[in-house]
Formats: sequence, C-alpha cells, structure tokens
Amino acid sequence: MITVSSILWVWKTEGAGRWYFLTIPEDQSGELRGESLVRRGGFGSVPVEARIGNVSWRTSVFPQKSGGYILPVKKEVRRSVGIGAGDDVSVSIALA
Repeated sequence: MITVSSILWVWKTEGAGRWYFLTIPEDQSGELRGESLVRRGGFGSVPVEARIGNVSWRTSVFPQKSGGYILPVKKEVRRSVGIGAGDDVSVSIALA
C-alpha cells in the first residue's frame, strides 16, 4: 500500500468540465510501475483501490512523463470527504 500527501489539482477541459487529480510522485511509484509491466490498461493505467478518510473507491492511476502517476478523484468522493482544489489530501492506494 502507498500513502501519499498531495495537493488536489484541477485539469480543465474545453466545454467538458473539470477533472480533479492527486499526484503520486515518482519516488513513491515503484510498486505501481512494476504492476504496469504485468497488467497495463488503456493509456498505461494501473487499476487501484484508493482511500481518503473513510471513503474508498476503485479507479485507475495514469502514468506521467515525470515518472509519477495521477489519481482521478471523482465528485462524490470529494463531496463525501469535504475536499476541494488546492487542499492537501492524504490518500492510500492499493493495487486492485
């Protein structure tokens, strides 16, 4: 399991809305990188189970050119734990 503290940030798309992400830095991505060699999804994604506070959900993390990964955080999760863009968030990630 990986535990990361990261700032929730927004990627804005034209017309389609906003996507919210947490960044998993390269130095904490070894387990994810290793798993991506075995079972890689679309865009190099790796299936995970994420937990913020008492809320957990299944999703995928996506590789970045920086060597790290990004974790999408959906609206219902953000609402349930009361977080928004710019908040420092602690998240635990386990391979699914």
